[in-house]
Amino acid sequence: MGSRRNGLTKESFILSVDVGTTSIRCHVYDKEARIRGSCTSKVVPLYPEVGHVEMDPDALWEGFITVVKGAVQDAGVQMCQMEALGISTQRATFTTWDRRTGVPFHNFISWQDQRAADLVKSWNRSCIMKIIHGAMKVAYFLTRDKRSLAASLIVFSTQHVTFRLIWVLAHYKQVHQAIEEGNCCFGTIDTWLLFKLTKKCRVHATDYSNASSTGIFDSYQMCWSQFLCSLVSLPLSIFPQVENTGHKFGSTDPSILGVSVPIMSVMADQQAAMFGECCFDVGDVKITMGTGTFMDINTGSKPHTSVAGLYPLVGWKIGSDVVYLAEGNAADTGTAIKWAQELELFSDVRETSDMAYSVSDSDGVCFVPSFSGLQAPLNDPRACASLMGLKPSTTKSHLVRAILESVAFRNKQLYETMLRETRIPITKIRVDGGVSSNNFVLQLTADLFGRKVIRPQHREMSSLGAAFVAGLGVGFWMTREELKKLQSADKVFLPKGAAGPGQEYNPVLQSWERALRRSMNWYKP
Repeated sequence: MGSRRNGLTKESFILSVDVGTTSIRCHVYDKEARIRGSCTSKVVPLYPEVGHVEMDPDALWEGFITVVKGAVQDAGVQMCQMEALGISTQRATFTTWDRRTGVPFHNFISWQDQRAADLVKSWNRSCIMKIIHGAMKVAYFLTRDKRSLAASLIVFSTQHVTFRLIWVLAHYKQVHQAIEEGNCCFGTIDTWLLFKLTKKCRVHATDYSNASSTGIFDSYQMCWSQFLCSLVSLPLSIFPQVENTGHKFGSTDPSILGVSVPIMSVMADQQAAMFGECCFDVGDVKITMGTGTFMDINTGSKPHTSVAGLYPLVGWKIGSDVVYLAEGNAADTGTAIKWAQELELFSDVRETSDMAYSVSDSDGVCFVPSFSGLQAPLNDPRACASLMGLKPSTTKSHLVRAILESVAFRNKQLYETMLRETRIPITKIRVDGGVSSNNFVLQLTADLFGRKVIRPQHREMSSLGAAFVAGLGVGFWMTREELKKLQSADKVFLPKGAAGPGQEYNPVLQSWERALRRSMNWYKP
């Protein structure tokens, strides 16, 4: 496919931007899904008060435009050669703004923000929640409907948008006033970028993957949850229209990029990474190991109802095709490795795999990676991070090995939870994210799973996934089978050991699980 300009056919490309927690990255992709040009800008978090984590909307917008123009320039091509734009964003970070002017009422409130922690705690202990839990237990007893059982165990979280948005409505008078005047827009980063990029049309929309990640969306009914909004007094009028993931959301205003580029995909980052890994089939698993670990399994055309903390998400909706995912996460993967580096256990993160292999075991040391509590399947927000089993003989290499082992052990916990809960046969396992470059972690993960683990050459999977969806939308690529052929593996990790999955590691794993139990319920409620 090419673009005709002045009677000549020029090579065409797909533009894709990934707005992450620490950076904004833009890549220009060619037909072989090779990156032809790139540009990166840092995201600077703001901490106005203890527990508050924000981002400046204007700085984010400037960073977005900078990387788009920079990537095209780096590719040595022109903006008019861009067939489509895809956007992937971090999830559950939001702002509200004036519908008429587009001016935000406040900074973006990050998914990491804890300002609503007391509100969340209060609601989780409230009589209303006790009544809901009790009613759902009765409903489960009568119907044996697993969805009722899951509802009887549900608790609110600060990571979801719900109570941070309630906090905004209670503390910002201009937001409350704008709602009364019918002049308030709510949106996650993708929605706000769409509104800005479609300058004159002012498109107020999101896609199903982002909506399902807010905690306010009903993934079963595929709409904003009227029950939840009425329960906590959130006005439905401020929410964006939810559109297909692969959909023409509009085109960039010519005054912004010099030409009009069709915006053909908007996706949440983990779902985009799943698409970038070509995990299109039921049972396909994607593990992203970055700041945290996100393990997703394709559950097909139905959302998975979990009682162990897996979260049902819409992966994508393209045409009439809806794909659901079940997701489990461990919050402190990269965080633990960065912490070890700040303690000067090593100077370069690339040393850690060799350090772990330099000793035969961790010398009995166990590390529990729970700086932010423990997520599925233990779901204990009061757990503490800990190092146990230290001896005079313990060296830095033992400590590093214990930390890396803990990452693989948490992977095993999530994996076994997925197997037990979904009962879906696993078809393939692909990994990405910064920590996936660590050979020790991936080999141990393969050993513990007893399964082949594939690390692709592409590491920017969120950006690639958004590009793939955008490219399919304009016929740049024609089929998902074509996309699979574009994949190439950097390394395949095969399980070792004839005794079965990770059998030789059982004593170490049992010690680690004992340390885990001792770290639970450490902090007072």
